This record gives sequence, C-alpha cells and structure tokens, in this order.
Amino acid sequence: MSLPNDMAVGVADLCDANEDEIEVCELQMRDYGGRTAFSGPIRTVRCHEDNSLVKATLAEPGEGCVLVVDGGGSLHRALLGDMLGADAVKNGWAGVVVNGAVRDSAVLGTLDLGVKALGTHPMRSVKRGEGMVDVPVAFGGVVFVPGDRLYADEDGIAVLAAED
Repeated sequence: MSLPNDMAVGVADLCDANEDEIEVCELQMRDYGGRTAFSGPIRTVRCHEDNSLVKATLAEPGEGCVLVVDGGGSLHRALLGDMLGADAVKNGWAGVVVNGAVRDSAVLGTLDLGVKALGTHPMRSVKRGEGMVDVPVAFGGVVFVPGDRLYADEDGIAVLAAED
C-alpha cells in the first residue's frame, strides 16, 4: 500500500497504486475552498439540515484532519459557511467534505481550506443540536470511518483504511 505523506501524489495516481484497497466516492462533488487538494485523517458528523455539531467539531483542534459531514444529500440548508470555514482554518483542519450544501462560496474560496460539497444554498441551517459525531457515515459508495485517511483533489475523493 502506498501512503503519501502529503498531496504531492494525485488521487488518480493513489488509486492506481492501491487499486485493491482504496474506496472512491462516486458523487461528483464541487470544490469550494481555497485548496483543491487536501488530505488527512477522517472525523465525521451525521446531521440533517442542522449544523450545530459541525460548528462544535470545527471549534476543536483539527490537527490536519478532514471533517466528513453526511447531511443526507440535502440541498435545502447550508451546513458550512464562511464563519465555520474560518474557524476550521484557525483550528488547523485540512478540509471539509459535505454531502449537502454550503454557502458563502465566494469567501470559502479565499480560505486555506479544502471544501467539497454537492452544491450551494443561501439558507443557514437550523440549530437543534441533533446528529452524531465520529460515527461511520456512508455516501457515494464509500463508508467514511473515523481514523481512516481521506485524499481529495480535482479528480475526486478517495479513502484508504487506517493501518492496524
């Protein structure tokens, strides 16, 4: 198994070198952050149109992790915007992948943060504190397990299981 220490290796090359072990997200996500290539250990949030736990998680030290947010594919409310994106940068997160919508896309594009999402929506999320943190989430044919490593660039998103 080839595990690059950074994104000097593209996701396509990583897939070629790890064809039997790698999972590739089948969703066509768009890039919204100032970084289009990013990688890191996975943390997760599962929520539906409520970004309370996204906000709480991004307020923690990111230590180069990637937050994978399973918003159930909803495009009715944004789960990440400019303020949470700025918090993510300040707290050392490498990126955020959202199975749902983001907003403030022009500002997100200026941040040193990888952001991939299905689309944009101007409405903010509701705030009920609902959801789960650091549980396996699945979308796009991939199960995103906390601690596994996510790689993303302009070609897509790939995940390799953490070594035991």
